[in-house]
Amino acid sequence: MSMSAARERLVVIGGDAAGMSAASQARRLRGLDELEIVAFERGHFTSYSACGIPYWVGGDVAERDQLIARTPEEHRARDIDLRVRTEVTEIDVAGGRVRARDVDSGAESWTSYDKLVIATGARPIRPDMPGADAPGVHGVQTLDDGQALLDSLARTRGRRAVVIGAGYIGVEMAEALINRDYEVTVVNRGSEPMSTLDPDMGRLVHEAMEGLGVTMVNDAAVTKILTDGDGRVRAVATEDAEYPADVVVLGIGVRPETALAEAAGLPLGAHHGLLTDLAMRVRGHENIWAGGDCVEVLDLVSGQERHIALGTHANKHGQVIGTNAGGGYATFPGVVGTAVSKVCDLEIARTGLREKDARRVGLRFEAVTIESTSRAGYYPGASPMTVKMLAEHRTGRLLGVQIVGREGAAKRVDIAAVALTAGMTVEQMTSLDLGYAPPFSPVWDPVLVAARKASKAVQQHR
Repeated sequence: MSMSAARERLVVIGGDAAGMSAASQARRLRGLDELEIVAFERGHFTSYSACGIPYWVGGDVAERDQLIARTPEEHRARDIDLRVRTEVTEIDVAGGRVRARDVDSGAESWTSYDKLVIATGARPIRPDMPGADAPGVHGVQTLDDGQALLDSLARTRGRRAVVIGAGYIGVEMAEALINRDYEVTVVNRGSEPMSTLDPDMGRLVHEAMEGLGVTMVNDAAVTKILTDGDGRVRAVATEDAEYPADVVVLGIGVRPETALAEAAGLPLGAHHGLLTDLAMRVRGHENIWAGGDCVEVLDLVSGQERHIALGTHANKHGQVIGTNAGGGYATFPGVVGTAVSKVCDLEIARTGLREKDARRVGLRFEAVTIESTSRAGYYPGASPMTVKMLAEHRTGRLLGVQIVGREGAAKRVDIAAVALTAGMTVEQMTSLDLGYAPPFSPVWDPVLVAARKASKAVQQHR
């Protein structure tokens, strides 16, 4: 009995990537007699791939459960007291406890903690306008959201869809709805889709989307969502046009879900994400950690905090948090901002800074763009590839890379991600010993062709 009296309790808020990675890692390091783990998840599902939702909606992934890495039952079998459909409504930092509410019954109770992990994720940005909450308007952040959208598609008689926003989710959902035989219009505030790219590269995505049959409306801000007599969505309106819609998907991006943390007085950054130290501890709090889509992370290229909602980071955060909460030691140094996506067979990749990011943090740079091919030009299946590269003025330090092309474009960005992490110059990159054979690459890989051109630009302007 004395052993259980000394047992610590770890409470985890949020049952997806960061939260359950942290719980699982802490459990690996410390047994049930040393550490009790209680996890709260307000939805039905745990440890799933939110990034896979567009492919499930589009039919590339047949079953929802294929996106689930570990079920609640599997977590419980590992001695984690996981409570689904339970929402934490308050964090009492001074008292070391959280208040949770059973979503179905409404019953509330307090649970004390010795250590707390906040992994509340992010929520889709809903435009503050009439009709934004109407039936038929969907965000796609959780498996519950994905199921609600599929249910809505099954009920809808018409086949017209409007996607608001043209970031990763917007572009991927547009393709998913095309695959479902919907007429798709994307209404985008920016001058080109994929604002994580520079507009000249976004233009290539625009052309691919139109080739897919998507109607792209750029430089257009949605002013209201119109509803019919039943209150269901019927159209999306901008200042000068209306676009009929039987279903609307929000692809405007996400915000850190930090209302709980803010109410508890925990520190938030410029993007409303929680601020942590290198061990993923919430700044100023010894026994509270945070990770995943609810935190801000250090951008190793710009030196500033950013909010990037990606499963890769969330899982790494969870590993670091679980190691530290379990009595070990680990750190998360930061990110370089790597992301990939696709439209049909067009692959889109980026890492590091865009032109406007570099300008915003006061960096001067050279920007070059090259056209190359995915394989040796004479080898069957070679397809065009565009690589844009930014290098710092005078020093030649690599600042960012964007790649748009067919097969082989997306994962090439990993070369640049490693170079950015290592702080390499474009001149150093030209000597990289990359894998070569005609089926995989020209003699000069497209990334190295861009590095050569960037290196020349830097030397000319020294």
